[in-house]
Amino acid sequence: MRRAPVTLYVALALTGLLSIAPLYFMLVMASRTTSEILSLPPPLIPGGELFGNIERVFANEDVIFGQALLNSLIVAGVTTVSVVVCSSLAGFAFAKLQFRGRSALLLVVVGTMMIPVQLGLVPLYMLMNKLGLNGQLSSVILPFLVTGFGVFMMRQYASQAIPDELIEAARLDGASTWRIFRSIVFPVLRPAAAVLGLLTFMERWNDFLWPYLALDAEHPTVQVALSRLSGGYYTDQALVMAGTLMGTLPLVVVFILFGRQIIGGIMEGGLKA
Repeated sequence: MRRAPVTLYVALALTGLLSIAPLYFMLVMASRTTSEILSLPPPLIPGGELFGNIERVFANEDVIFGQALLNSLIVAGVTTVSVVVCSSLAGFAFAKLQFRGRSALLLVVVGTMMIPVQLGLVPLYMLMNKLGLNGQLSSVILPFLVTGFGVFMMRQYASQAIPDELIEAARLDGASTWRIFRSIVFPVLRPAAAVLGLLTFMERWNDFLWPYLALDAEHPTVQVALSRLSGGYYTDQALVMAGTLMGTLPLVVVFILFGRQIIGGIMEGGLKA
């Protein structure tokens, strides 16, 4: 068994350090006072103000940070589940089912990816206002329950990873379309679904512009709450860093969970092959 070259281990170590470095320095800044953060040279090791700064973030009555975390979790969680399920179903249909107008409908789905999001803000705001949803969490959930990118991604993966013979064999055994999707298709799509879920959760969690326009002060998301922490004539850097750290930790947890699903699905597919 050949040993991996030393340069590979060095490259992996450097990649790991560079990926962890922003989170580490965020922790350093969140555990210091503002005067220490602005000092020269800046601190390089964590201090002892972390829990005090976090307590000040949650005690801030103008931001409602705890509610913002919960709102972002609801928005990102609901949209992620919806995008993964709807995209998997639509991707399977476009890849393996024959129906009239399939190619034209796929072109429409792909065409939606070419429209900049910013062009839809004004009509989307008017639509949510007509529906009476402005200021509520539903206004930032409903427009993103399915995406053209997700449908196209799952369609491409399904067309390559699932042989037509497997679908035909299941039909000969008397399996319904739903049973085929549930028992055969979705297990194969799991790695792609994990990637899509990770990307969707990160996108919705980090979204700022649309929640800032659509939500009121009583229903903020994390990014809107962070913008209010840094507003005003004086910015408490320690407070902002503590809030940013708390807003980043859920992304780290989700990345670890989805990363295990991605690696597990790839390894399972490799073993079956």
